[in-house]
Amino acid sequence: MGCLGNLLWFIFGGFLSGISWCAAGILWCITIVGIPIGRQCFKLAGVSFFPFGKDIIYGGGAVSLLMNIFWIILSGIPLALEHLATGALLCVTIIGIPFGIQHFKLAKLALMPFGAYVR
Repeated sequence: MGCLGNLLWFIFGGFLSGISWCAAGILWCITIVGIPIGRQCFKLAGVSFFPFGKDIIYGGGAVSLLMNIFWIILSGIPLALEHLATGALLCVTIIGIPFGIQHFKLAKLALMPFGAYVR
């Protein structure tokens, strides 16, 4: 399911989802202070382009918590809402349920990207 799922995902919505993460990364990289946040956005754009077969492990410490709070206020909410809306639309059909589940996984990641490891 991994290879075929990623191919179908990329064609039917993963490309736009990944572009959203790349746009957020570019906006963060405009400022020098936001470059570490922008780099994280580009890493997570790869997950958003091809999410099947990847697990996300959440961890981190106090610095990750502070960065996540800062992230949620400035960029996390729009990305999470995009993934939630797309996931809800995809779950309407039986064929779209696996893709909707991946969008819900990415919505959680959009709210807490710092301290998350992709395996």
